[in-house]
Amino acid sequence: MGFIVSNPVARFAVLILLFALVAGVALLVLAAARRRAELRGELRAVAGPARKGAPNLRTGRDDQWARLVDRIERSGLNLTDTKSDVLRDKLVAAGFESPSAPRVYTLIRLVFVIALPVLFVGFSLLGGGELSYIRLYIFGSIAAVAGLYMPALFLRAKADRRREAIVNGFPDSLDLMLVCVEAGLGLEAALDRVGREMAASHPLVSRLLTTATLQLRAGASREAALRKMAEAARVDEISSFATLLIQSDKLGTSIATTLRIYASEMRERRRMRAEEKAHRIPVLISIPLVTCMLPVMIGVLMLPAAIRVVRQVLPAMSGG
Repeated sequence: MGFIVSNPVARFAVLILLFALVAGVALLVLAAARRRAELRGELRAVAGPARKGAPNLRTGRDDQWARLVDRIERSGLNLTDTKSDVLRDKLVAAGFESPSAPRVYTLIRLVFVIALPVLFVGFSLLGGGELSYIRLYIFGSIAAVAGLYMPALFLRAKADRRREAIVNGFPDSLDLMLVCVEAGLGLEAALDRVGREMAASHPLVSRLLTTATLQLRAGASREAALRKMAEAARVDEISSFATLLIQSDKLGTSIATTLRIYASEMRERRRMRAEEKAHRIPVLISIPLVTCMLPVMIGVLMLPAAIRVVRQVLPAMSGG
């Protein structure tokens, strides 16, 4: 306790931990309250027609971010990116489909660019170190560049994880869809059934199929609904699947045959990806083996010889 009281860095670390603990508890309470409010809104929507001012299930956190960026832009700061179309495609590929997502992304990058150098200066001052202009310029620039590229790296990693989840779950949905079609269901009913069945195991695939079903029920053509599903997924396998179904619908071929062939190809691709990862394991293991185990093995093998040299050879050479 005395060390914490006397050391400013320790005091700052304790304060940061306390702040993180309090903030975590507050976020948990707010999340529970928000979930409860969403459940109430869902019950109202199921019980009867929505009243004016009733909570909407599709507007929650996105509306809060949208109001925040609108308020900031009204204050005079423009958050529109110069390459908004490219940024929009990256955000959709990562799963952020809100219209305000590009502006929120720009705001987060701006906050990181400012916050990380400020944190560096604060830690340097609390640590008691000298903060020269050269050090401030170099490390401040590094922190600003890191803050600029950290959201982009997070976005790319999230897009890769989303794509991997969709690719891994889509063959299972094709198998279920094939069973539904062969059982006599139409394409719309099969999409609806598979989307509801895969809500727990593969939620991303379930959302894509459910969205396509809702678009078909809303009056969209089968081609338009499938193309929108492919655009929302941003995955080559689903784009090929949508193209195959559209061609089967136009040419009048059997959808069950198309699903069976494509499901087999998807399972084969998944098996090949698993084999590729398995073949990469020996190469990846060789790096820690060489860097960690090889020096230890050399030391164990050479240590008896080194001891014998020190005890016998060196005294004999010196005439002892």
